[in-house]
Amino acid sequence: MPRMIFVNLPVADLERSKAFYAAIGAVNNPAFTDDTAACMVVEEGAIHVMLLTHEKWASFTPKTIPDARTHAQVLLALSADSRADVDTLVASATAAGGAADPTPTQEYGDFMYGRSFEDPDGHIWEVMWMDPAAISAGEPAETAA
Repeated sequence: MPRMIFVNLPVADLERSKAFYAAIGAVNNPAFTDDTAACMVVEEGAIHVMLLTHEKWASFTPKTIPDARTHAQVLLALSADSRADVDTLVASATAAGGAADPTPTQEYGDFMYGRSFEDPDGHIWEVMWMDPAAISAGEPAETAA
């Protein structure tokens, strides 16, 4: 069985966050969703985002929830199938209430391209495309520009 990742994120407004992630293509798994948490499936059998109310989050750790708009704790990254898919996902996130490009665009010619978006709580997601042919050839990113 392949490993799966469950990204747990504290959110201020569960319904708003569920709507945001649905707008960028995630699907809610009602088996793991209630009024304190929602499981949003980004990639079936692989990537799940657990949206947790602040109260629910506090049941897992006594650590303070940082404001993701002013403090960075993680940068999350997703792969994309093409440069156009990178732009489409960032546009979808922006249209759903997120913010486009909180980090610099990564432009490495025909080898790699990446942009980012913030969700409504300020969590940053990078979206990256890499040319599979360049990856298999072992071309390092710094020489591709």
